[in-house]
Amino acid sequence: MKQTTPTAQESPDMREAIHHLEASKIREVANAGMGRDDVLAFWFGESDEVTPEVIRQAAIESLQRGETFYAHNLGLPELREAIARYTSRLHPAVDASRIAVTSGGVSALMLAVQALVDAGDDVVAVTPVWPNLTAQPAIMGAQVRTVSLVPVNGQWTLDLPALRAAVTPKTKLLIVNAPNNPTGWTMTRDEQQAVLDHCRETGTWILADEVYERLYFEPTPNGCAPSFLDISTPDDRLVVTHSFSKSFLMTGWRLGWLVLPPAMVDGIGKLIEFNTSCASVFTQRAAIAALEHTADITPRVVAHLKQCRDTLVPLLAALPGVQVAPAKGGMYAFFRLEGFGDSLELAKRLVAEAGLGLAPGNAFAPEAQGWLRWCFASKDPQRLVQGVERLRGWLAKQQG
Repeated sequence: MKQTTPTAQESPDMREAIHHLEASKIREVANAGMGRDDVLAFWFGESDEVTPEVIRQAAIESLQRGETFYAHNLGLPELREAIARYTSRLHPAVDASRIAVTSGGVSALMLAVQALVDAGDDVVAVTPVWPNLTAQPAIMGAQVRTVSLVPVNGQWTLDLPALRAAVTPKTKLLIVNAPNNPTGWTMTRDEQQAVLDHCRETGTWILADEVYERLYFEPTPNGCAPSFLDISTPDDRLVVTHSFSKSFLMTGWRLGWLVLPPAMVDGIGKLIEFNTSCASVFTQRAAIAALEHTADITPRVVAHLKQCRDTLVPLLAALPGVQVAPAKGGMYAFFRLEGFGDSLELAKRLVAEAGLGLAPGNAFAPEAQGWLRWCFASKDPQRLVQGVERLRGWLAKQQG
């Protein structure tokens, strides 16, 4: 057999699954525009608003007290209790013993996948979706299959029969992100119940990424998007992931949590030890402050994001060749620009020629080719107006 010499970028000893990981297309676009003061950047999924002072101050005070040592693998008991109280106000009661604090929402997702997925396992993911969610089981050697949402007049919807057909008794894990990044799609209660019932029949685990549940713009009694926690039992094969990043403006703090079946908690604690050991104490103190001030922080964040959505989407919809619908949840406008092919190439052109930084749709799934994601979490909504004007001017030049 002919031997090939590895390139300078590839180690001959690394696993094939790692070699085959795709680099982030979002980062590729951002790298093309970083350092340019003339670019309006909407490519990353975060607000440009700083973390509230009360949260920052709690971290400062923790550091001043000298809290710079290791914590419990599963998180400070005070924080686990606070998360349990917070969750129980929004959903049926969840005991603190089912909570695991993690070093970010992405770490929570990876820990769940490490705990559940073996090499060769069948994993199904609903797409388009943030690429980490399909990459993580692939890293573990799983066979990842996807079921695509279907766009109808710019609004992405679930093909429930297709999802049921894809999830069989051989399927170890189903991954669902709702409200969804990038499309804004949100599961209905009936859809969740149908999926849960089906997975109970097939013995399939559900990994529900619900980090955007509070960023929901439809009226509900608890101010949240529908959650699997509302209809499940503690012993269901269900893991729910959350993060402080979005609804508390804490992206850089890297703090999240898992809601687990009781039998999984000890194992997750071991995995945390072998991944990150623990979350830093001062960030956990900041998270406690965030939860204590939820009523002051999150409703304001959601109201502002709704204002941003309602500013951006009508302006986009008025542009020629744009197909878009207002998202029910999340912080993104996901839109199709007719007449353009490769989303990555289009996004790079917009950076170079219009000074507009958006995320390419094909970063989230092949079926989102031709779409673009615009993060509308802008402290100043006028930036969104300026961005649309840049897009309008660029489109006019293409047609001229």
